Amino acid sequence: MIRMGMKRRGLSPVIATVLLIALVITIALVVFLWIKGMTQEAITKFDGQNVKLVCNDVAFQASYSSGTLYVSNSGNVPIFGMKVVDYGAGSHQTQDLREASVGWPTGGLNQGGTFSGTISFTGNEIVLVPVLIGDSNSGKKTYVCDETQNGYSIQL
Repeated sequence: MIRMGMKRRGLSPVIATVLLIALVITIALVVFLWIKGMTQEAITKFDGQNVKLVCNDVAFQASYSSGTLYVSNSGNVPIFGMKVVDYGAGSHQTQDLREASVGWPTGGLNQGGTFSGTISFTGNEIVLVPVLIGDSNSGKKTYVCDETQNGYSIQL
């Protein structure tokens, strides 16, 4: 019941319209950012070829002996860096040879290039995964190739 002397008023149509527009803009922004986060920026190499496809052309040999890791690039694709996954008993550790102080070349391994560096591992197997660099809309970007398809396994 409405008592005498008290006036009950709702929102004015202008305020309701402004709130509705703000709500729609907020929801649209959230959806846009959500979809943008799900898509990756394309990284290309060699005249616009997708870097994921270039990973299949990478060829290298590696060995580990007496605490020294040897890597040689035998393919036509420059290897910018190398991710090393050290598998132990029920666990694994990941290292990036570019960030580790083992002397990985700053420009990477070009065709025929070699690397040797002293590094220790705790597990019983390591997997070397090549890291490539390519062009994107925002400049140069690195891409880590797929471990299962492009990884090189070494038993320790």
